[in-house]
Amino acid sequence: MKKIIALSLSISFCLMSLAQTNFYEDPRFPAISKTHQIIAILPFDATVTLRPKQMKDISPEQLERMELSEGEGIQGAMHSWFLKRKKRGSLQVNVQSPSVTKAKLLKKGITREMLPAYEPAELCQILGVDAIISGTFETNKPMSQGAAIALSVLFGVGGATEKAIVNMSIYEGKKGELMCSYMKNLNGSIGTSSEDLINVLMRKASRRIAYTKNITD
Repeated sequence: MKKIIALSLSISFCLMSLAQTNFYEDPRFPAISKTHQIIAILPFDATVTLRPKQMKDISPEQLERMELSEGEGIQGAMHSWFLKRKKRGSLQVNVQSPSVTKAKLLKKGITREMLPAYEPAELCQILGVDAIISGTFETNKPMSQGAAIALSVLFGVGGATEKAIVNMSIYEGKKGELMCSYMKNLNGSIGTSSEDLINVLMRKASRRIAYTKNITD
């Protein structure tokens, strides 16, 4: 009986894990990715959902700054992750620096809030890249350094994220078509920084995304 219960729990855990991850890659992407030379990562659209008491004690402006910091934190952490793999010699594309991406957008008068108004192909042309990575991030505890410090100062709390949902999409630059999407729902202690979160997110994705399929962590 104990073996049956253990097996049932194991199966339930596996099913739960599968339900928390969704991956899609266009069959054409492996071939298309070979023609790409440089990609850019946009700031992620972050949503921070605090406890009701915390929400009462924080202004809309403070929450907005926290979410902006969180989105930029994910962008920076993902850029660092790709750079480390590039240094190993197994990443086939170059990755534009977030500071360069931000500067090119600002020269065109495009702010973070205006990004959804532009199609992927338009953004690729503006940034001078072959593809862009964009996404959304939902969490109940911020992980970027700026957001985490702000939350700690306001409420005296910190620690690892308890819940996080990350959606990442890759769009090619010519027609702006979706080449890859990856959604992962993370629960429990996954670290204390955006870098920890991205390492967890990309650990398995790196074996499936065309740019990084040959990378071993």
